[in-house]
Amino acid sequence: MSSETLQASREWWSQRWLDLLDSYRFKKRLERGRNYARQGNILSIKFEGAKVLAKVQGSESEPYSLSLSLDAFTEEEWGFVVESMASQAIFAAKLLAGEMPQNIEEVFTANGLSLFPFTLSDVHSKCSCPDKANPCKHIAAVYYQLGDRFSEDPFVLFQLRGRNKEQIINDLRLFRSRGVETGATPTPEAQESTTPAINAVNLDSFWEYNQPLESSLVVIAPSSGETVLDVLGGIPLAKEEESLSNVTSADVVMKFLDTLYKDVSQKAMLEAMNLGN
Repeated sequence: MSSETLQASREWWSQRWLDLLDSYRFKKRLERGRNYARQGNILSIKFEGAKVLAKVQGSESEPYSLSLSLDAFTEEEWGFVVESMASQAIFAAKLLAGEMPQNIEEVFTANGLSLFPFTLSDVHSKCSCPDKANPCKHIAAVYYQLGDRFSEDPFVLFQLRGRNKEQIINDLRLFRSRGVETGATPTPEAQESTTPAINAVNLDSFWEYNQPLESSLVVIAPSSGETVLDVLGGIPLAKEEESLSNVTSADVVMKFLDTLYKDVSQKAMLEAMNLGN
């Protein structure tokens, strides 16, 4: 599969991560790292909090140990982010479906944050190999592996910023259940003690509105412009010989319905103005 095909098949947030790596000027080192990832040289990769820990098999018998992390957001910062997400149901819906909302970055930038690192210097990485360059090919391999994991689960990117999938979903549900109240991140105690309130809905009176309307705000006017009949056009009745008056059965039906529509419209206006009785 060509690099262009691979790029087209990746999710946009995964490609955004890899674009950062591809901006590195030492292309040969990146290519070796990409090959390491493809050839299965990454023996293990796991999260320890917001930090990624991995074992990568290099040219030596013993695998190299490495770590990779971003600057995690504070509790207060995550509180603002989750509150912003909860105020727009589309973010919660897409994330729960395993998809990164296209404008997710707006939530972070609105709170003075950035979900994605700007440069490689924003990514803190360390490898036990003797190569002094950073990223080395072992770190580059983990970069590419994370890109694939982002495509499978966008919450992995959030975890690098200090919040895992379970925490974000629980916080979103809690904020939504509280009507997106303004405040800091819900405490663990609040999460355990708070349950979404379910309001009973009376379907028989759901559409009723018993408060009087301000008369100056109510405007009653007859309908104008095209009706449903005008939009649909003539009725496709079977053709028959035209009479001397050139009036067909379709013309008769259309005229009847037109009269009916006008009569109903007039009665509706009279009813609205309490003149029907």
